[in-house]
Amino acid sequence: MTLQTHNRPNLVAVAKAAGVSRSTVSRVINDDPNVNAATRERVWSAIHTLDYQPNRVARGLASGRTQVLGLVIPQGVATLFSDPYFAILIQGISTACSRLDYSVMLWLAEPDHERRTIHQVLHGGLIDGVIVSSMLADDPIIAALVERRMPCVLVGRHPDHPEISTVDTDNLSGARAAVTHLLRLGRRRVATITGPQNMIAGADRCAGYSLALRDAGFSADPALIVESDFTEAGGYRAMQQLLPHHPDAVFAASDLMALGALRALQHGGLRVPEDVAVIGFDDIAAAALADPPLTSVRQSIQQLGHSAVELLLTQLDGSRITGPEHRVFPPTLVVRRSCGGDPA
Repeated sequence: MTLQTHNRPNLVAVAKAAGVSRSTVSRVINDDPNVNAATRERVWSAIHTLDYQPNRVARGLASGRTQVLGLVIPQGVATLFSDPYFAILIQGISTACSRLDYSVMLWLAEPDHERRTIHQVLHGGLIDGVIVSSMLADDPIIAALVERRMPCVLVGRHPDHPEISTVDTDNLSGARAAVTHLLRLGRRRVATITGPQNMIAGADRCAGYSLALRDAGFSADPALIVESDFTEAGGYRAMQQLLPHHPDAVFAASDLMALGALRALQHGGLRVPEDVAVIGFDDIAAAALADPPLTSVRQSIQQLGHSAVELLLTQLDGSRITGPEHRVFPPTLVVRRSCGGDPA
C-alpha cells in the first residue's frame, strides 16, 4: 500500500503563479513598502489561490518578530481550571491574538521551575511581549520584565510600576457600590470575605468595602472581615468563621467565594436573603444559576483580555508609543434575589 502525499505550496510556487521573483514574494509577505500596489495585489492573489501559509519562523527572522505573545498567570493548575475568571480572560486574549495572526504561550508561573523557565524565555527571543494577570504586589516577575525592558501589559494595576501599561476593572468602586447597596437596604452588620491582601485586586475590593462603611458613618469591625483565597472552598470556610459574629449581610470579593458562603449559610440553617444578604464580584455564569440567584458586581473579563492585547501590540508598533496607558473599565452591580430589594 502506498500513501499519496501532497506538498504544501511554498514561496517558489507562489512566485511562479504571480510571475515575480521569490524575493518579491518574501518582501510582500513582510510588508515591504517599496513593492508597488499592482505587484502586491498579484502576489496576495496567488497566496490566497494556492492557500499558502507563510512560515512563522521565517517571517520572524525577516521581521524581528515571533508573532507570539506570552501570557503569565502566577497561579497553580488547580486554580486556573477551577476559577471561570481565568478561562474567560484566556479566551478574550486568545480571540484577540488569533484575529491579529498572533499565538499565545501560557505560563502559570507558580512553581519555581516555571519561574525559571519564564526567565529563560524572556532572554531567549521566543516571544514579542508579555501579558501578566493576577500578579502579587511584590511579584519578582514584574521586576524582571522591567529590567529586561520587555514590552508588557498588566491585567490589574500595580502601584509600584506606573511605567507599565495596564488594563483593569475599577475594583474599588465596584466593591463600594455593592456594600453601599447593602447598607441602603437597611443591613447594618455587613461582613466581607476578602481576596488575598497581597493581590492588588483583593486589596482594592477590601478598600472599597471600608470606604462604603465610612461613607455611611460606620466603622469597620475587624470581626466581620475574613481574608480568603478567591475559591469556593475558601468562601465556605470564611463564612463559617463569620457566623458566630452574626452578620446580616456579606460582600464576597469573588463569586466563587460568594457561592461558598451561600452553602455555609444554608448548612447553618440561615435563609438568604431574609437572614443574611449576599453579594459577589465578577458575575460569572454560575451567579445567575445559584439558589437564590446571586447579586454580583459584573466586570467585562473578555474586554480586559482584548484591551491588553491591543495595548501590547501598540507598544510593539514603535511608531505609536506615547508612554504607558492605563485603561480602567467601570463595573456594574447586577441585583438578583440573594440580597433582596430592588436595584439602587
